Amino acid sequence: QVQLVESGGGLVQAGGSLRLSCAASGRTSSRYAMGWFRQNPAKERELVAAIDWSGGTTHYVDSVKGRFTISRDNAKNTVYLQMNSLKATDTAVYYCAGRLAGPGVFLRTTDYAYWGQGTQVTVSS
Repeated sequence: QVQLVESGGGLVQAGGSLRLSCAASGRTSSRYAMGWFRQNPAKERELVAAIDWSGGTTHYVDSVKGRFTISRDNAKNTVYLQMNSLKATDTAVYYCAGRLAGPGVFLRTTDYAYWGQGTQVTVSS
């Protein structure tokens, strides 16, 4: 079992930046692929970014390309989401997700076995 805890959410003005962190604990000796998802009320949870276990392959939803960066520090069992040039449309609860690693990255919510509790990001316009 792996436990995931997100941090770093908050309220920011449009154009500002936030960095989310996701710390993993438990069975962290295995290799895990990771993802960041977000969800607004009345909308389905959507992928924001994904990263393979080595950090060498990443994927972004089109709406955040060039603004968000996913990265990981395996020595610290932590995954990050750097969010720049934030827009009001980025407002959502952001979730960290993990699964045992395979080839490449994983894009669907059903691909992931482990989820954090979520952290709220609110961007004021």
